[in-house]
Amino acid sequence: MVTLNEISQLLYGAGDESPGWQDSEEELISLAAKTFPGKAFCVVRQWILIDLTVNPDEQEKLSGLCLLPATLFAHEVVLDSRNRFQPGMWVRSNFGISSSAYMFETKRTVYLLLGAGQRKAASLAAAFSMKAC
Repeated sequence: MVTLNEISQLLYGAGDESPGWQDSEEELISLAAKTFPGKAFCVVRQWILIDLTVNPDEQEKLSGLCLLPATLFAHEVVLDSRNRFQPGMWVRSNFGISSSAYMFETKRTVYLLLGAGQRKAASLAAAFSMKAC
């Protein structure tokens, strides 16, 4: 069972600082369009790249599905290309399939990491306990 303390630490506790994209939002969107043509994107701020702590069986399952043991949480959506999320909302991604310093890709979306963020470790249960109502 996930505790309130685990969730609080994940959302607001200390993590490893990550710089993210420091130039303009438009330049980041343009880079994403060239790198992932036609793929939905979501520009986010105040983001947390979550490295999931998984056991060997879970790791094997994820690897077999070509998924990373990672997800992304962002406190603020800036822009969603398909209007699934409104500006100012929070968002948590599904498992990643690729990741770079400025982008976190899932099967359906590329999350564009605007400004500084954090990298933290968390359990599967803690990371995926956050759901929109």
